[in-house]
Amino acid sequence: MYRHALQLSVRSASTLSLVTSRVQISAMCLHILPTICSPTLSACQCRSFHITSQWYTTKETPAPKEEDVGAFTKLIEAMGFTGPLKYNKWKIKIAALRMYTCCVEKINYDEFFERCSLPDTLNSWFLVAQLHVWMCLVRMKQEGRAGKYMCRYIVHSMWEDVHQRGKVLGIDSVSLKESIRVMTENFYAAIFGYDEGILSNDSVLAAALWRNLFNKECEDPHQLELMVEYVRKQMQYLDSLDGEDLLLTGEVKWRPLVEENAQSIVKFATPTYNDTGL
Repeated sequence: MYRHALQLSVRSASTLSLVTSRVQISAMCLHILPTICSPTLSACQCRSFHITSQWYTTKETPAPKEEDVGAFTKLIEAMGFTGPLKYNKWKIKIAALRMYTCCVEKINYDEFFERCSLPDTLNSWFLVAQLHVWMCLVRMKQEGRAGKYMCRYIVHSMWEDVHQRGKVLGIDSVSLKESIRVMTENFYAAIFGYDEGILSNDSVLAAALWRNLFNKECEDPHQLELMVEYVRKQMQYLDSLDGEDLLLTGEVKWRPLVEENAQSIVKFATPTYNDTGL
């Protein structure tokens, strides 16, 4: 099995609302999967969520303020270089590696494979990993130029990890290169779809998950419902974390795939770091 082979691998190192009324993913899936789902599913009941007194919407989320940079910095960044940042670039790179590590080592992949009926393969691992990487990218882009710089190294860490895992699994270099090329195309297509989904309603987000995570092979609408709930609550949780701590530590404690009160946000007591050291 794939997960056993991965034991030999080298360890690699915004605010949005949850659904406050019944999530009608089951009915929506009938529209997405007309050839798979039967009409009787439209009568399926979906669980309701705990309702909080405060709602957040995308339109109410303040846009991140652009940093005031000099003409020289603008010039060199237009040429593809990165100007001076708020924090040391090396520390941001380390934090990016830590954040990516959280996407691959703090996720119960077996639970995702089981609950979403995904095959235990390298591609399934990558589909789950890229979903979490995308959520990290969305969060860090809110942190201005330093956050965008960090995003570059999160993605870089992901491709390095994919390459190493492919080698551990014994995939020949030619096949691995072609597989990574296909994964790269699918990754950026998935990012576009997930971005559209998180800024739209649950039906659009469910459609993006159906295309990218489930590879258009989801036969159970409740699996889509579960993943829409998971993404919404995870994004809400990430938005509650302090941006500076994320830039300097990269530590993310993901919320469980299944929990009783999906709308409760617990802010963990995290130490505050400064630029004197980690």
